[in-house]
This record gives sequence, C-alpha cells and structure tokens, in this order.
Amino acid sequence: MAPTLTLKTGTSWPDAWRRCLAVAPEAFRDDRVLNLWNGAWQEDGRVLPAVSPVDGMPIAGPPRLDGTTAHRAVCAALDQHRAWRHLPLEERRARVAATLDALAEHRGLLALLLVWEIGKPWRLARADVDRAIDGVRWYVDGIEPMLDGPVSNIASWNYPMSVLVHAVLVQALAGNAVIAKTPTDGGVACLTLACALAAREGIPVTLVSGSGGELSQALVRAPEIGCVSFVGGRDTGAAVATAVADLGKRHVLEQEGLNTWGIWNYSDWDTLTAVIPKLFDYGKQRCTAYPRFVVQRHLFDAFLAAYLPAVRTLRVGHPLAVEQPHDPYPELDFGPVINAAKAKELRDQVAEAIERGAVPLHRATPDGARFLPGQDTSAYVQPVTLLNPPSSSPLHHAEPFGPVDTIVLVDTEAELLAAMNASNGALVATLSTDDRATYDRLAPHIRAFKVGHGTPRSRGDRDELFGGLGASWRGAFVGGDLLVRAVTRGPEGERLPGNFPEYQLLP
Repeated sequence: MAPTLTLKTGTSWPDAWRRCLAVAPEAFRDDRVLNLWNGAWQEDGRVLPAVSPVDGMPIAGPPRLDGTTAHRAVCAALDQHRAWRHLPLEERRARVAATLDALAEHRGLLALLLVWEIGKPWRLARADVDRAIDGVRWYVDGIEPMLDGPVSNIASWNYPMSVLVHAVLVQALAGNAVIAKTPTDGGVACLTLACALAAREGIPVTLVSGSGGELSQALVRAPEIGCVSFVGGRDTGAAVATAVADLGKRHVLEQEGLNTWGIWNYSDWDTLTAVIPKLFDYGKQRCTAYPRFVVQRHLFDAFLAAYLPAVRTLRVGHPLAVEQPHDPYPELDFGPVINAAKAKELRDQVAEAIERGAVPLHRATPDGARFLPGQDTSAYVQPVTLLNPPSSSPLHHAEPFGPVDTIVLVDTEAELLAAMNASNGALVATLSTDDRATYDRLAPHIRAFKVGHGTPRSRGDRDELFGGLGASWRGAFVGGDLLVRAVTRGPEGERLPGNFPEYQLLP
C-alpha cells in the first residue's frame, strides 16, 4: 500500500505569497501583483482569476492592461531608454551584477513560485533560475557596449527565468530599456519578483500583463519599439513575424516545430534506453522536446524493447508531495501540464487519433503517481505513446507540447527524411545510426537547426549559436554575441544570420 503523502513544510502557496510580500512589498499587494511601468509599480489592469496546475487551487492572476495603457507604458520605456543608453557600460554591468546577486539570494522562492505557477518539479524549477543567473553572469563578464531602441519581449510560460528574465537582463546590459509581457498561462508572480529585484537596482524594466491581441499594437507595432523578441506558437508568431517584417523592426522569433528522433541501421539500444526518461523532463513542455520517433521498420521490435521499459519508469505527481513534512523535494520527471484545459486537449487528441487508426503502444495510469489525498488532478496527463497517428490528426504534424510520443515507421531513407521534416522546420533533431558516414550524408537534409548524432540537442547557453529552420524561426539567430547584436546597432552594412534573405538591419 502506497504511503499517504503530505505537503513539504513551508512550501504552500500561502507560504510563498507571504514571502513575496516580505521580499518585495512594492510589487505585491495583499491579493494581487502589480504592473511595472514608468519606473513605478502601478495598481492598474483587470486581474484575471488563476489556479495552480499543481492542485487547481487559486493563485495570483495577471493584471491585464488595455491597449491604451500599454502604449503609455511603451512611451515611458522609450524615455527610460534615452537615459539608460548613455549610462557607462561599467555602471550597467554593476547594476545587472547586483540584480543577479539579488536573484541568487532569493533563488529558492523564485523556484517555488515556478512550481506553483507552471507546475515544474523542484529540480527543474531550480535549474531554470540558476540557468538564468549563470547565463547573464557570462554576459556581464564579456559584453561590449552597443546601442539600439527599447526591446519588447513576448515569451511563452514554460521558462520564465532562463528565457525571459535572461533575455531582459542581457538586453538591458547592452544598453536597452526593456519591456516584458507576462505570459498568459502562468509565471506572473515569479516574473514580478524578478523584475522587482531588477528595478531596485535601477534596471529600466517594464513588466505588463494583457492579452496578446489587445497589446500587439503597443508591444509589436508601436514606433517606439526598436526590437521584438518572441517565443511561442506558430499561429501567433506568424502574425508577429508579418508585422515586424512590414515595419522593418529587428526581431528574434522562436516558434514551435516538430522535433524528431530518427532510428536507422542502429544497434546501441542501451544508450537509447538511458536517454528516454530525460526526454520527458517537464512533460515535454519544451521547445526542444522530442515528441516524434521515426523508426526503420525492421528495427521496430528492437526499438520497442528499448523504449517501453524506459518510459514505464517515469515518475509523475505533485511536485511538493512528500511522505514526511521535512523530507527532501520529490524526484519527479514531471508534474502537471500547464492547465486543465491543455490536459483535456491532449487527451482529446489522443482519443481522436486512436479512433482514426493510431495504435496505442503505451498508456500509463495514475495508479503509481504521487498525489495528495483528495487532490485535484485535472491538469495531469500520464505518458502516452501512439504508433502511426493519422495524417488528419494534429499529433501527426505538430508538437503536442505534452507527454505524448508518436512513432512513425519508414522503409527507405527518403521516407525517413520526409517523416523527420513533417513540420517544415524544427529547432532540434537527432539521428541514431551506427554508421557515421550515414549520419554525415543524411543530417544535412534534416530541417532542424541543431542535429545530434545519437544524442539530444538543446537550446544551449552562452556562446552557442541557436536558431531554427523553415517555419520554426524568423529573424536573427541568438547565442553569445549574437544575442547582443540582435538588439543593438552594429557596424554599417552588417547583416545578421537569419532565414529571411531580405532581412536588413535598421539604418
């Protein structure tokens, strides 16, 4: 009989909220977070109700601004930029470094907020915070002074610290005032705390909440905006890409793609078994997750013998549920998906795919999952693996952004490449093959920016170049100095790498 679990001491949402009020009282009120613009915390916007994906209990919701107020915030950011850009680099370095020290001091609270707001297991929440701090420190030590206009950041909810806060601080270090929109689906309290710590050090950061459609005119199209940085889905990204291209704005747009893992003339099954659980980190709610395996048909039985035992070891449950109140944080592969609506969408997609002919190879049950007694589990999805999703299914051509794997069988190299390129561009891909010459011959034809030989690829850190191919990326690539050059004014005639042949820098 499984032991009865309880919440780890000091980790409840009320505990986290009280700590936020104590650390940054200027940014938090008794029951809400504030927007930050014009250098002050503003009690404006319509607060939307929100619940934690962890247990369905109420948490702080985003205070959504209207478009008119958002444009006032953008204009105020331009005024901040005009002053900040002339601040000596050493002073900017000192202020960003002080911000990093403050983030490091409160890294535990930032991570706890990520657990409650977006459902990250503790290990991954801490890693998100640490990656942001360590990544920006690298830039503090090596950045060169370059200048441009206010940068607007619109990012997805899954990595508030290591993507959004990291970008904001590097952009500020480079001499820009920065604007960030809180993701619609979660992370508002974590971002509010991080921005409060930055604002205390004089960093010209603006943080606002609101619907993407209503704020697009201010955060994307406004003439005051010098660059747009977007991370999200292709539908919204396509509209942003069209707008910034028409307006001639600098832009970095990272969009979803179906990352694939190919198996061709391969025999190192122990290595594959070892890596499968790691591919499920955070329930595959990552832009670099691998939800599709493309397998040579005559290797299918060997692939299943390696894959199924590994996927059956996955640990799912409440990220803070322990046997004794003072036990260490539980070691989980993932907790909930971002919300109950996403969980329902995934379950509906799986059911529809099976109804239309997909073969269920693995469907885990919640029997072994770690939950508190009586806990709301509507945002949890157990791992699922389907063979040959029908072409009419979204699971055939788009990333599910959840713990759902699909497998496609192929007989020829041409079929392998076609199946690995199903989404017209991806961020990462991997080809597992015993023969290096085969990898060298096929890899250039895989439409992903990073292709691994038997190993997973990731976004990378610091000076590692990162981008996408096809519809998975628009604008300048980032990594190392390119993250700075994408948001600064470089030498006359300079062209940044990107997949818009006509892409030109602002004069």
